[in-house]
Amino acid sequence: MTDLTRRTVIGAALATPVLGVVTAGLAAPAYAAGYTWSRTLRQGNSGEDVRQLQIRVAGRTNSTTRLAIDGSFGPATHSAVRNFQSAYGLGVDGVAGPQTFGRIYDMQSSDNSPRNFTFSEMTGSGQWSGGNTSAATARANALIVMWQLQALRDAMGNNPLVVTSGFRTISGNAAVGGSTNSRHTYGDAADLVSPAYSFCQIARAARSRGFSCILGPGFPGHDDHIHVDRGSTTISAPNCSGF
Repeated sequence: MTDLTRRTVIGAALATPVLGVVTAGLAAPAYAAGYTWSRTLRQGNSGEDVRQLQIRVAGRTNSTTRLAIDGSFGPATHSAVRNFQSAYGLGVDGVAGPQTFGRIYDMQSSDNSPRNFTFSEMTGSGQWSGGNTSAATARANALIVMWQLQALRDAMGNNPLVVTSGFRTISGNAAVGGSTNSRHTYGDAADLVSPAYSFCQIARAARSRGFSCILGPGFPGHDDHIHVDRGSTTISAPNCSGF
């Protein structure tokens, strides 16, 4: 069964009033791809399941404040879940239960990436090693960024956003003139273009998606793309009015 078929089946399941609720916890849809949850999550919970939820709502801070991916369900995670629920027309209570998880299942692929972004486009070198962090960490960082990019794309009307540069090896980064400590070498950065939006439109929309760094037109070297990351803290696009 293809991912597209899975999503069609899952989408139909979401129309059912009760999404497989059982006494022992939450039953994932039969064809759910990727990570699944077995309990309802709310403030005060902690664990790997909370961390996995945080990854998928990292783009829902409605600000440039990074959501901590720490496995602890606190006020910031509660707010991000509420924003996620509101964005997709779900009941807004900040509690992640069957409807919230069902919407996530409909959006994620078998490798946990979101529907419109892939690991392959986040690493032009085809590898995750050779950066300023371990390969496992670089790939994990890229997954968070992809979910933030999915939130950005959905908020802008679901037209394509193209990643022109994601993870870079140290040597690859040097070859394109990147700074020695570029966030690209940590896997938590992406350069973006779009056939549907101007650079300034992307930059403005990115300000509400949890990226702590956004660089665009007017910032040196960024007139032909938008850079976003969650590791540094510069927000600058001088040529974009109202940014």
